[in-house]
Amino acid sequence: MPEQLKPGVSPSDHTRGARNPQLEIVEYGDFQCLYCGAAEPIVEEILEQFGTAVSVTFRNFPLRDTHPEAYDAALAAEAAAKQGKYWEMHDRIFAIQDTLNAQHLIQIASDLGLDMTRFRNDQQSPEVLQKIENDFESGARSGVNGTPTFFVDGIRFDGAATDLYVMISENAS
Repeated sequence: MPEQLKPGVSPSDHTRGARNPQLEIVEYGDFQCLYCGAAEPIVEEILEQFGTAVSVTFRNFPLRDTHPEAYDAALAAEAAAKQGKYWEMHDRIFAIQDTLNAQHLIQIASDLGLDMTRFRNDQQSPEVLQKIENDFESGARSGVNGTPTFFVDGIRFDGAATDLYVMISENAS
């Protein structure tokens, strides 16, 4: 039996696309994972092509042993979310993932016009730390063991982002 998403999408998640989607996609990702970086333009294309019928939720699954900057990137994205700039930070981190470091994260936050004192405080806040922990734990409970891992309507999708795009395209036509 395919793995099920645990828990389902909630208001605490970062979701874009349709408000009442016909198809709900959840991605567990790591900001430093090259496969996640390669999937990102495909996920963007899915949103562009099918955004009125599809939603995409991103959950943090930083693989700290393999990607040393991934956890700090997740902290930065969640801190940016506290100022309404989650997706802007998410997109910019993926755009520079091959040179990702703490200095770049600060520069992105500054470029986004974030209150830098608040940003730095939020990066270490218990709420932000708990959000990342909750995302990671939900991934573990859902059977995630690598990134990116996608769930479609609560069921694990065994395939890459390109396979996901093909599946959605075939079902839409």
